[in-house]
Amino acid sequence: MGAAAVEVERLAKHYPGPPPVDAVKGIDLEVRRGEIFGLLGPNGAGKTTTVGMCTTRVIPSAGRATVDGVDVVADPPGARSRIGVVTQFNTLDRSCTVFENIKYHCRYFGMGHGEAKARAGELLETFRLSDRADADVAALSGGMAQRLQVARAIAHRPVVLFLDEPTSGLDPQSRIALWEVLGALHDEGTTIILTTHYMEEADQLCDRLAVIDNGEILVEGAPEQLKRQVGVATVVRLRLAGTDAEKEEARTALSAVAGVERAEMVDGEVLVYLAEREGPLPAVVHCAMGFGLVDMALTEPTLETVFIQLTGRALRD
Repeated sequence: MGAAAVEVERLAKHYPGPPPVDAVKGIDLEVRRGEIFGLLGPNGAGKTTTVGMCTTRVIPSAGRATVDGVDVVADPPGARSRIGVVTQFNTLDRSCTVFENIKYHCRYFGMGHGEAKARAGELLETFRLSDRADADVAALSGGMAQRLQVARAIAHRPVVLFLDEPTSGLDPQSRIALWEVLGALHDEGTTIILTTHYMEEADQLCDRLAVIDNGEILVEGAPEQLKRQVGVATVVRLRLAGTDAEKEEARTALSAVAGVERAEMVDGEVLVYLAEREGPLPAVVHCAMGFGLVDMALTEPTLETVFIQLTGRALRD
């Protein structure tokens, strides 16, 4: 254990209840320096608990986690000096201005008054918040508040930045703006670990990711690598009329169409997986029309396709 920015070995968290819950079930992870690593999974999968253990906010029931070689349980202050954290919720100090939120964070981590003031000014400029320096944080939009939280989290120049669902609740424009901020930090060499249930976010940002569900890591790799593992070129999503039993009959019939790799029922829709698009598609449509075809859509394999293949259900909020 040394070269990686974050290393996790058999990390677990058990809550005795009642009812007892194994939130994280002995996972292993290695996050390389300078990469953006994602934990992708539905709400309740164990993503936030994993980040909580890595950032000293949750005490593990078993296993070990290190940040920059520092054990988070054996030396919590040493670990905290090496990390920046942005949680799901707005944790800005509402008694301070935008500028003061960053300046006092810097002071907390040992910077002198002059250095803290200069660092705060520098970050407000970088994150396009200089014109709001004296503003009450309660007056910031959701996107501005999230940018300020990221700026504050990196003010002490941490080795690793942890972001828990960083764009949850943001409008699309603010989400894209935050992606640009994270991309710039990545370009500067910052190691970033983020949790998300947005497939597009994981696909767009992450060098590598782990798909997590029910406290277990199901698969790990680069987004393109994981999508290739699905082994199909096209996914046909079919919305059919009729009962679940009739849709299951349609699924069986579609599975038998030449050129179809497999067909699955997911959340009331039938997903048909094709090794190639052109050949079998007309036959698939013809078959589906016999079962009350209402709508259809064609896509390339996505990270949701990977999740469905692993769990048999869609990745939902």
